[in-house]
Amino acid sequence: MLHGKVAIITGGSRGIGYAVVETYLKNGASVALFASRQETVDKALSKLAEEHPNAPVMGLYPDLSDLASVEEAFGQVKERFGRIDILVNNAGISARESIFDYKAEDFERIIRLNVTALFNCSKVAAVYMREQGGGVILNASSMVTRNGQSAGCGYPTSKYAVNGLTRSLARELGPYHIRVNAVAPGVTRTDMVANLPQAMVDRLLPSIPLGRMGEPEEVANAYLFLASDLASYVTGAVLHVDGGAIA
Repeated sequence: MLHGKVAIITGGSRGIGYAVVETYLKNGASVALFASRQETVDKALSKLAEEHPNAPVMGLYPDLSDLASVEEAFGQVKERFGRIDILVNNAGISARESIFDYKAEDFERIIRLNVTALFNCSKVAAVYMREQGGGVILNASSMVTRNGQSAGCGYPTSKYAVNGLTRSLARELGPYHIRVNAVAPGVTRTDMVANLPQAMVDRLLPSIPLGRMGEPEEVANAYLFLASDLASYVTGAVLHVDGGAIA
């Protein structure tokens, strides 16, 4: 479904991001995975080499909150693979502190990675995609944009911003044949969910009509669809992949 395409996936070393990397490779794409540190990049590349020998994949660890660092990394991808067709803005962090305990620097850190980094990567990708005549930008939203969450206000705040940026860029970049969409996962079996208190997970599951957590591969399939030509007339959408949790 992505034969000949080149994709950049931020937060691609684990969880949903890693599942997207694997799904894209299986569907013919060349992939550059971005992570926060060299050791996480090396670990992911080593695992991919075992499971997908000779796969066209590279790894980098730019500071996504710094525009110059993003520009340099995208330039390396272009030099290696010749073009950039797909950007998956998957990197993100969460928090669960009460507003009474929330530190301003922690709030700002979430905004930097979940919003500013997304803007930086989208800005640089849009330049390459406009020159090529089109492309796809996909952003990581969340089910919390429907109802918020009971603590950790920085995370839902950032994801509301993601939705706004997604819809705005869809309008702005549509004339250049650049589609912009978002995927909003529900409760998915990732490291982030593993860090939640079990009591919280137990409360969440009965509210999911399908009666279970999602798997990273199921969310990755949504990213595959939106990146492919099957979604050629889809832009400005936020696709919920949550087992019906917000239905």
